[in-house]
Amino acid sequence: MATKPPAADIDESLVRVTRPQKVAVGVPAVLHALQVANEQMGATRSVQTLLRVNQKDGFDCPGCAWPEEDKRHIAEFCENGAKAVAEEATLRRVGPEFFAAHTIDQLRAHDDWWLGQQGRLTHPMLRDEGATHYRPISWDDALRLVADELRSLDDPDEAVFYTSGRTSNEAAFLYQLLVRGLGTNNLPDCSNMCHESSGSALTETIGIGKGTVSIDDIHEADLLIVAGQNPGTNHPRMLSALEKAKQRGATIIAVNPLPEAGLLRFENPQTVRGVAFGGTQLADGFVQIRLGGDQALFQAIGKHLLEAEERDGSVLDHAFIAAHTSGFDAYRRAMRDAAWPDLVAATGIPEDALRHVGEAVRTSKATIVCWAMGLTQHKHSVPTLRDIVNVLLLQGNIGRPGAGVCPVRGHSNVQGDRTVGIYEKPSEVFLSALDREFAFAAPRPHGFDTVEAIRAMRDGRVRVFVGMGGNFVSATPDTAVVEAGMAGIGLTVHVSTKLNRSHVVTGRRALILPTLGRTDRDRRAGVDGTLREQRVTVEDSMGAVHASRGRLAPPSEALLSEVAIVARLCALVFEGGMDAEGQGTRRPNAPQADWAALEADYALIRTHIERVVPGFDDFEARIDKGRTLHLPNGPRDARRFATADERARFTVNPLEYPVIPPGRLLLQTLRSHDQYNTTIYGKDDRYRGIHGGRRVVLVNALDIDALGFAEGDVVDLVSEWTGRDGGVEERCAEAFRIVAYSTPRGNAAAYYPETNVLVPLDSVADVSRTPTSKSVVVRLERRTHAG
Repeated sequence: MATKPPAADIDESLVRVTRPQKVAVGVPAVLHALQVANEQMGATRSVQTLLRVNQKDGFDCPGCAWPEEDKRHIAEFCENGAKAVAEEATLRRVGPEFFAAHTIDQLRAHDDWWLGQQGRLTHPMLRDEGATHYRPISWDDALRLVADELRSLDDPDEAVFYTSGRTSNEAAFLYQLLVRGLGTNNLPDCSNMCHESSGSALTETIGIGKGTVSIDDIHEADLLIVAGQNPGTNHPRMLSALEKAKQRGATIIAVNPLPEAGLLRFENPQTVRGVAFGGTQLADGFVQIRLGGDQALFQAIGKHLLEAEERDGSVLDHAFIAAHTSGFDAYRRAMRDAAWPDLVAATGIPEDALRHVGEAVRTSKATIVCWAMGLTQHKHSVPTLRDIVNVLLLQGNIGRPGAGVCPVRGHSNVQGDRTVGIYEKPSEVFLSALDREFAFAAPRPHGFDTVEAIRAMRDGRVRVFVGMGGNFVSATPDTAVVEAGMAGIGLTVHVSTKLNRSHVVTGRRALILPTLGRTDRDRRAGVDGTLREQRVTVEDSMGAVHASRGRLAPPSEALLSEVAIVARLCALVFEGGMDAEGQGTRRPNAPQADWAALEADYALIRTHIERVVPGFDDFEARIDKGRTLHLPNGPRDARRFATADERARFTVNPLEYPVIPPGRLLLQTLRSHDQYNTTIYGKDDRYRGIHGGRRVVLVNALDIDALGFAEGDVVDLVSEWTGRDGGVEERCAEAFRIVAYSTPRGNAAAYYPETNVLVPLDSVADVSRTPTSKSVVVRLERRTHAG
């Protein structure tokens, strides 16, 4: 039997700091995973559930999007995947009696960890305007309330529809159809806050907003550069792939402001070597780069390659450049003019060390560059990623085995959601196909991304907010602005599996619609009343689509699947209105579909996807019996580039990097090892040596001394940003304990979501508009009051 949920928050004043670890995973990771699983699920349920994770006849892990090999291990999960599964398959429950016992104000006083630890939601709940508590509501009444509110809007753009990356392809496809049938493209999603910069840069330069490598390419690479990424915490199964590459002779270079245990040494618990013989050293080199210096690093690599080419003429792939690229001469001139002192200043890396990395690239037969949020959440992220593409194009490292770009996605279906239409700027090709399939005219004007949605909420232009999964309030920047914007909305709706902060920072009325998770069995009744088991599909970080089917009995008979919720809303919004005389009315220009049939049989949704989205031919047959459907990828499959001139594009990008004012630090927000995005599993970050607390700021010891502080001091973090009017704006995150850590001088790090309050809403990346969570100028301010 699972343990009871916590009754009180953890006292973070007792935080303990030890030396950071230099080894990742190993037996301690296995033991910790099993401990968490046992606490949440009990021993028998843990075994039954974990052995189905990422199996061909099982369910896709609700954690990261790292792909599986065709041949699966019996334990195809990592420590953090086990935690994610345990949190979803927990025996803890949050039912009507819980909400009756807790006011919303009382719940708001707890932190994200405590809220998440309470367990699975079991019944639809409504907060009436002015009410202190949520109360139960029937599904019919809840969905009718949402539909009536949507149908009553004066303008469809008064509604915002957010999507988390865990939503299945089937639910996401129906969801975007609901939104476009309503008449808006307001479909912000978590991609806007993470890999939007990747999509922007890659679409512009190689014609597709996705990576170009497969899991086999990772194994076959000669050189892997892992930049701005911590796979040991965020994508632990990636370590096994890196280990295999290493055993085949690959060189691995880690580029990061912080030394991360997962890229130092990996003890694979599935091998004898990992358990008994010290594991595998992964990184051959660690480049401790300054925050925001990655563009300069890749310009230095490009400059080194071009200089080497001038000496011996054998470095570049001239045939590839001539046949498949444009813009090379302008890029070559720009790199010739780039000054080594500027590149050294931007990176904080000596010229000889930069050239050493360049030499590794020069001598590599096949190079892959992997990256994550450390590269995508700066003002100049898109130029940085363009310069990565430039380096790879020089040697033809796009579209051949063991080479390419590898943006490593977070949520397990964030890429799939975008593929099936969750996007505020849909292409005309996609919209035309949608029009033909559902006999309506989808709206063409672009909708709100996440930042624009928050601005609209702030300005009182949003009447309805619907969140399909996720935790919008905690995930987004400028927390105080988001919370104030939410409070002004007439109705907020969250489709969720578990309690989170977005349920306690609400609009005037609020609905919680509990839904099935990945681990739950999903049976739908057909027109004949027979219950049939359903499966959904997801897309991994490398464009491979496969089925997922839960096996556990749902936490409550009252739960609906995401597909059922959206299908019923479609029926009510498009066909279930009433005129002034109480007669049924059909919404004009509504998509035409048999919503009840789609709810009863998800294969019918996949048929629609097949006819709308290229690459899903024979969808049902190709995912049957555990098979994987690999979506087409022009650059990878045929060196075909869907750019304006049908060539991969070299680009010229002026060098940018943050300049830190005197007496200030540049802060990056990051995850601890005990969290996944906004889901907090615990208060430890054992790889970094932090135990029992999250309100810590990691600072170079020399900076601590220079700023007049001592390790262990508790300070407020105050961010400073120059607004559009030229004035300095400030945000404050209170009570963070200073921890001396190995960071570059002038750089600091702290966990989100606690530090999201420091990221100004208008501080975004050029082009992609991603919040700049990895380059926040802060000062440490001595606390003058208790707490």
